Amino acid sequence: MLKEKENVIRKAIILLDALIVTLAFFLSYFIRNHFNDLGLFPSTYVISNNIARISDYIVVLFFVVPFWCFMLYFNGMYRSFRTGKVTEIIKIVLISSFFTLLGFGAFVFLFKLGFVSRMFFAIFLAISSFFIFFEKMAIYFITHHVRKRGYNFRRLVVVGKGKRAANFIDKIKSHPEWGIKIIGTIDDQPGHGTNNIENVKVLGDLEDLPHILHNDAIDEVVFVVPRLRLNSIENSIYVCETEGVKATIAVDLFNAKIAKAHPTEIDNIPLLTFETTVAKEWQLFVKRAMDIIISGLSIIILSPLFLIIAILIKLTSSGPVLYKQERVCLNGRKFMLYKFRTMYKGAEKKLLELKILNEMDGPVFKIKKDPRITLIGRILRKFSIDEFPQLFNVFVGHMSLIGPRPPIPDEVEQYESWQRRRLSMRPGLTCLWQVSGRNKIDFDEWMRLDLQYLDNWSLWLDCKIMVKTIPVVLFGIGAY
Repeated sequence: MLKEKENVIRKAIILLDALIVTLAFFLSYFIRNHFNDLGLFPSTYVISNNIARISDYIVVLFFVVPFWCFMLYFNGMYRSFRTGKVTEIIKIVLISSFFTLLGFGAFVFLFKLGFVSRMFFAIFLAISSFFIFFEKMAIYFITHHVRKRGYNFRRLVVVGKGKRAANFIDKIKSHPEWGIKIIGTIDDQPGHGTNNIENVKVLGDLEDLPHILHNDAIDEVVFVVPRLRLNSIENSIYVCETEGVKATIAVDLFNAKIAKAHPTEIDNIPLLTFETTVAKEWQLFVKRAMDIIISGLSIIILSPLFLIIAILIKLTSSGPVLYKQERVCLNGRKFMLYKFRTMYKGAEKKLLELKILNEMDGPVFKIKKDPRITLIGRILRKFSIDEFPQLFNVFVGHMSLIGPRPPIPDEVEQYESWQRRRLSMRPGLTCLWQVSGRNKIDFDEWMRLDLQYLDNWSLWLDCKIMVKTIPVVLFGIGAY
């Protein structure tokens, strides 16, 4: 549950530290090489600028960067990145910088690197220590602020009411730094009058599980039941599988014939997890990093276009520039989606009158010649330009660049059980449906394409969809 994610985050932070130390190294070389020009001391103090070339210093760089990171690792910085206190972080940075000083000096002495300037040595140690400290403080305060605001939590429901379930809940509650919030429990043996377990409310019994998943955003259901009760939860696991919600069983041994099962653990409690979409944490980390980088750069580059479109919308019709609509994202979460307004003011009120003209089956409404669409709106829709503001949704994490399109809540309420599994991945700007014909495809085929994407997801598949999206957008294929 946590081990895989912790490993990915730890590797990412180590890589970030290496980049920071590298930056400090080159900055220190620049400062040392231009020390007198910077005017840091009175003119009476002149320090020789005879420093070796940067190419000579590269050998030092290849030693000092891994050594800095090793010292941080050895002193426990990466073991406690979630739980560490400010005083502990300061202590680790100071100890690591001291041993880096000794190691750096020993390296220069043993290999007789006489070209290494003592002034450079001092500047580098000071700057790298400051940068590392500043980075750790930034991570510390940002993560704690996010948690205090109630964000970045995994929402769990625990099935079970025995001692093992109570112990599991107690462990979760005693480690808030894990970022897990228990929404409630489910009684696997109803009729005993238990209203709460470890002060966590009982939401219902196993038959209520579909209703609970439909009415709240649940990321994972954890079954902590006795061995004799394992047979009774088979249907509940199937419910989770159908809904696309991760199901985890706390057992020592379970001979299940269910595909895509993998073992994991939390604080030495063995767990067996069943996922309909199995993706390695590092792949999800790369996917999210690419979302942030690409959407951020796109927003900057396209900002002049955004301004032009906003002016055209205001000049051609009354109403706001942006259209906001509540949509459903990962595991049933709600968010506000942004688009450029393409319809006349009050278009929502005319929807009921046009329902009989719907050209799509299922809960989705689409017609080619929608009278509510403005002239500029028709152009924006044809080339998907109206979707561009969703780059902000991608940047903040509501959406991804690639993924199933986000539905509205009314559509989700009409989903069949097998269709709800498309909510198990973050929705996207583009998907297999959009590059396969979009509105030319019926609703059931659309849902099957989304599930096909989930079952075969990879970073390479995302890249292929991204490339295929370009001609679809440029030529307005299937859009209206």
